[in-house]
Amino acid sequence: MTSEQNPAPETPAPAEPRPGRLTAAAALAGVEGAALLVGGAYLLVGGLTGDPDNPEQAMTGGITLIVLALLPLLAARGLLALKSWSRGPAIITQIMALPVAYTLGQSGGATLPVGIVLAVVAVSALVLLVNPATTVALGIRMPGSAKDPE
Repeated sequence: MTSEQNPAPETPAPAEPRPGRLTAAAALAGVEGAALLVGGAYLLVGGLTGDPDNPEQAMTGGITLIVLALLPLLAARGLLALKSWSRGPAIITQIMALPVAYTLGQSGGATLPVGIVLAVVAVSALVLLVNPATTVALGIRMPGSAKDPE
C-alpha cells in the first residue's frame, strides 16, 4: 500500500505548553523530595551499618524521611503532568519546610547555610505555585470566577 492509500493520522494540536514557572516549581519540589530521600537513606544505612548513639532512632528517622520524600516527589510529578491536585501537596511541602529552615538557621554552625538555602527554595516554590499562570495551567479556578450552573 502506498502512503496515498493510507494517509498518516493527523497529529493532535499540541496542548498549551507548561509554563516555565510551573516547571520550576516542580523542579524545586523534586529537589526537596530527592534531598529528603538521600537524607533518609543516609540515616537508615547509618543506623543499620554504622555506630550511631541510638541505632533505632537513626533507622526510624531514616524511614520517616524516606516516607516524607514521597509527598514532594509525587507533587512534582503531578505538577509536570499538569494535575490540579498536585498543587496542594506542593504547597504543604513548602509550608512544612519553612519552620525546618528556621530551626536550621537558629542552630548556627554548619546548618545555617542549609537553613538559608531551604528557606529560599521554599519561598521561591511558594511564589511559583501561587502564580496566576500556574493556577491557570493546572485548571484551578480562582475564587469569584464563573460558577458552575446550578
